Amino acid sequence: MDTYEQAIAAVQAAYGLRPVAPADWPEAPAVDPRPDPQDLSSDDIGDGWSEQTLFQVIASLMPGARTVLRRITDLGGTTSFDEVQQYFANHPTTPIPAAKLGGTLTSIKAVQRRIGPTDASRLLQRNDRARLYHIDRPLVEGLRRAFAIADARPDLMRGEPTARLASDRK
Repeated sequence: MDTYEQAIAAVQAAYGLRPVAPADWPEAPAVDPRPDPQDLSSDDIGDGWSEQTLFQVIASLMPGARTVLRRITDLGGTTSFDEVQQYFANHPTTPIPAAKLGGTLTSIKAVQRRIGPTDASRLLQRNDRARLYHIDRPLVEGLRRAFAIADARPDLMRGEPTARLASDRK
């Protein structure tokens, strides 16, 4: 049975306050309250992909490619080339000119080859004839869960490439 002081300290801890614990209260182990990629499933959700593998892909992408993949995921996994181009042409934080969008998305294929399951179908499929991008439905759901962890743990994401020094450009 907890004492009054222990109960108050527990409530303060639950609200993120630093409680002054009674001297006779054993020290609780430190727990990182942030979600972890290990919280994601390692089970196959389609064609060898797992939520953990999808997270690894997201974490390895350059921010521009990650943002495009996120947009397509948020749109349910299927969208037109035109919608993506228009959305990113004047994007407030990650503008991508239409001429560079294809190169940005090429990095998704490169990361998939390095991290994705062997012989898996492409994560992001292109239908040039219909001018559509498509992600299979089970992968969309896995990506949503992986992006939720990525949002909570930006420290695990690959950042922008470092700018080259002026002396390196010579």
